[in-house]
Amino acid sequence: MTKIFVVSKRQLRHWLLIGLMALGTLGAAWYWGYSEAKTTSGSMAPQGEARTIHLVTGEFKSTDANGKTIEAYRWDPGTIHVKQGEPINLSIFGVNGTNHPFIIDGLNVKGEVKKGKETVVSFRADKPGTYRIVCLSHPDIAHNGPMVGYIIVDA
Repeated sequence: MTKIFVVSKRQLRHWLLIGLMALGTLGAAWYWGYSEAKTTSGSMAPQGEARTIHLVTGEFKSTDANGKTIEAYRWDPGTIHVKQGEPINLSIFGVNGTNHPFIIDGLNVKGEVKKGKETVVSFRADKPGTYRIVCLSHPDIAHNGPMVGYIIVDA
């Protein structure tokens, strides 16, 4: 005995729509999985190439109980991790504040970030430890700081 299925145009469109949605979902899942894997495995630059890490200058502003404006500047992100010996390009974009001359303690790196401009400094940390990025204009509370960030070098 032979069974015959009759499919109406409405049912065909319904199943086609479900199939396209399933295909789209699988495609999106593959894409996100692929890009996540690429990001994870690509977090270290290939041997010899410098990895670029992006930072921005930020500002917090408020008023105290007397109506006086108070503000503080910061590096964002405030902490970055690198591997010992890894070549790094630190790209810092000035968003808030006119200028931020800075040093990186212990790495013999200095530079200046200006509002609306990108500053790139390069370094390779040969010793594990924590190194401070210090803005020389905002080193403490008296100068709208401390504007200090941290580079953590892992062995």
